[in-house]
Amino acid sequence: MSLELTATDEKILAKLAELDQRFTALEAQMNDPAISSNPNQIVKIAKEHGKLGRLVNSYRHFNNTRKQLDEALVMQADADNDPEMRELAASEAEELTENARKMLEQAKESLVMSSDTAIDSVIVEIRAGTGGDEAALFVGDLYGMYSRYCEKHGFKIEQMEFSPTEMGGFREVIFGVKGDNIWSILGYEGGGHRVQRVPETEAQGRIHTSAATVAVLPEPEDLDIDIKPDEVIEHVARSSGPGGQSVNKTSSAIKLQHIATGITVSMQDEKSQHKNRAKAWRILRTRVYDHFRLQKEAERSSARKSMIGSGDRSQRIRTYNFPQNRVTDHRINLSLYSLDKVIMGEIDELIKGLIDYDKAQRLQDL
Repeated sequence: MSLELTATDEKILAKLAELDQRFTALEAQMNDPAISSNPNQIVKIAKEHGKLGRLVNSYRHFNNTRKQLDEALVMQADADNDPEMRELAASEAEELTENARKMLEQAKESLVMSSDTAIDSVIVEIRAGTGGDEAALFVGDLYGMYSRYCEKHGFKIEQMEFSPTEMGGFREVIFGVKGDNIWSILGYEGGGHRVQRVPETEAQGRIHTSAATVAVLPEPEDLDIDIKPDEVIEHVARSSGPGGQSVNKTSSAIKLQHIATGITVSMQDEKSQHKNRAKAWRILRTRVYDHFRLQKEAERSSARKSMIGSGDRSQRIRTYNFPQNRVTDHRINLSLYSLDKVIMGEIDELIKGLIDYDKAQRLQDL
């Protein structure tokens, strides 16, 4: 039995081979005294190295198993070997083929989810939708559910903004969560959440439906602006004063243009070209950083709008039905009759179902 690979498998293995080379290069940099003595640089490299580790280990285990499989197949096909040896090699090849297939699937799953698992910090925003005071109380329930889940799993919560109501609920709750792979875990919670229950203020015992919206925004590390010289066009000219009067006879005025963004900086304050260039670069880095910061904020704002919708009852990803003790996630048609436990933070089964579904969809898209 041999291991047959599809065209998609080959593409994935080629991508993993590239990441393996990157991983090796990072190891070399970490062992370079010039880099290891620079705290900021070594921390950045170590983080990337750590995040690539799982992917690369899966890929290397697969390669080792594949090599052993090839050796077993050679022994099986060798006519000079006695029948018992060939039979043993055939049995080993069958087992190695099965192991290699499992390892390949694990590597594929790790690869398709790697962009999510790289984010260890998120901001969660919960807002009351339709339903008045009952919707505000539901916001508090959702915050309690998420905070208990995070505490249970050792994730760090940072309270950011709370807007309480007179009835004990919240119009809005914003908090940050930090932890390994947190975006790949909580990222599925974004959308409309609907609650069905009898409010405490309801005298006739009627069931009310209220809504809240949840937005989960990835919070990548601070933008690292590393502008290379070949990404900037530099113009040098003589500085000039009012009315065209020459300030000096040397070409000391500097104008920098960042090609990608079109941002330009001109500097002629100093008589020294070197000093003008240094100042211009400092200003350029600041402006380019601000450009990408605003761009990132716009992307997050767009993600928030697409995630939370209108806050109407009709837009929902999950329903919490208290009379039936049932919670239903409509995206994967999963219902659990343990709402009492879910609201206390036991949402592992819901999250696992969403992760498994997402993995399957991403693998299918490959």
